[in-house]
Amino acid sequence: MKLFQDGDFISHAGLPLQWKLECDAISDDEWRCIAKMIMEHQTTPFSKAIGIPRGGLKMAKALNEYASGNEKDLPLICDDVFTTGTSMMDFMKENFPDATAAWGFRWVLFARKNSNVHPYHVKALFTMPN
Repeated sequence: MKLFQDGDFISHAGLPLQWKLECDAISDDEWRCIAKMIMEHQTTPFSKAIGIPRGGLKMAKALNEYASGNEKDLPLICDDVFTTGTSMMDFMKENFPDATAAWGFRWVLFARKNSNVHPYHVKALFTMPN
């Protein structure tokens, strides 16, 4: 399996894509390294990492090594790839309907678009140029 895949794909939001990032190709050791990289920037403690199924589950598992376990700390919501934000918005609405934009922390490994303007304040370890 290859991380970078060329072809015709449909995004979670239904958009046609000419390439995709297949994060199932990332090994558990690589996810641990990615979590370490994120933690260089995530300086505020978080209670636990919650992965958006299916792409964010391995990322959450790796990030939970750094979780405080303190329920007074906010959770960290994570996913592998951010394209339009639909997965993040759907997950937040379904699981945290009363959450404000500033509630919790949100991380993705890759953002296909600049996510700094996203209403849920998603941070990306790697971002495509606009």
